[in-house]
Amino acid sequence: MSLLPLTYIEPVFRPPSEASSLILQVTNGCSWNKCTFCEMYTEPQKKFRAKREEDIEQDIISASRVPGVRRVFLADGDAMVLPFRRLMNILTMIKRHLPEVQRVSAYCLPRNLRKKTLSEMKALADMGLKILYVGAESGDNVVLQKVNKGETFDSSREALELCGDAGIKRSVMILNGLGGQLYSERHAVNSALLANATKPEFLSTLVVSFPLGEQRFRASFPEYQPLRQDQLFQEMLTLLTSLDLHSTVFRSDHASNYLVLKGVLGRDKSAMISQVQRAIESPKEVGLRQEWQRGL
Repeated sequence: MSLLPLTYIEPVFRPPSEASSLILQVTNGCSWNKCTFCEMYTEPQKKFRAKREEDIEQDIISASRVPGVRRVFLADGDAMVLPFRRLMNILTMIKRHLPEVQRVSAYCLPRNLRKKTLSEMKALADMGLKILYVGAESGDNVVLQKVNKGETFDSSREALELCGDAGIKRSVMILNGLGGQLYSERHAVNSALLANATKPEFLSTLVVSFPLGEQRFRASFPEYQPLRQDQLFQEMLTLLTSLDLHSTVFRSDHASNYLVLKGVLGRDKSAMISQVQRAIESPKEVGLRQEWQRGL
């Protein structure tokens, strides 16, 4: 797909599971872009704007020259900020020019669904929107406020329930270590409560990372003290033991994680808990990623 003459404003990000998808940039940057832990859209050229529909259609037509496009990911950070009408127009263009597409997906901020009704979300699902990636980051209101997420436990829960009621799958991401040492336990427990309340189809964790430094993050969270590796594992143990899910696919295999975990909750819950306990007790024996192997 990278050889297609599509118009991108770099950098462009996507979830790991969308590696084989056509990346269709329908917005540039992030409409919120105030989360202090996120450095994805901080470059000057990534100032938020919606892409013109005629430019989007031209990209779709360009992509149609390559056979076999079956998945499309709507970039950038929050395509779902677009009004219902514009999203329907984009999905209609995809159906018209890329008839083999089986699934459309996008990142989604909970706030972007507040003005969308259940009937509208169902209409988007009927037009091919099948999965939304929601960076909940935490289920704890104190942690969310400290990192300027602009969301609460309730706002995240309402958005996830709306997606589920519309028949759209949810992939929820939690940031391991986001609360630092002071709020680690409540961050893990309340994140589990959010997942238990909404029962997402997919749940994943990343380790909070600051490749450009912590200055921006600490400005609103001065008491933040990062977790040591063993403390990250203890927080993961608290999260897993607090989860009460029965058919959610769980992944902790992003490059930022020291310990790779994969399973289905709750079938594999006990096995994953045992993996984490071994990592705490005997870290040299469980094949942890080294620092040079990790990345954001």
